[in-house]
Amino acid sequence: MSSFFNGLVRLRRGPWEMVATILIAIGVFMLMQPFVIWAFTYSFIVTLIGTVMFIIVSHFPE
Repeated sequence: MSSFFNGLVRLRRGPWEMVATILIAIGVFMLMQPFVIWAFTYSFIVTLIGTVMFIIVSHFPE
């Protein structure tokens, strides 16, 4: 677990890609759920932030 946080601090690709992927998954889940309207409202922006973040962190060093 400490290597995960160490990778975040050192701007390594693996941990940041995991965070971006989790954001994308949360955004898709928010889009597909029919119960909470605020989650549906913000689902696109969460997915977009995760996608842009994934594109940026894919250029980080291993």
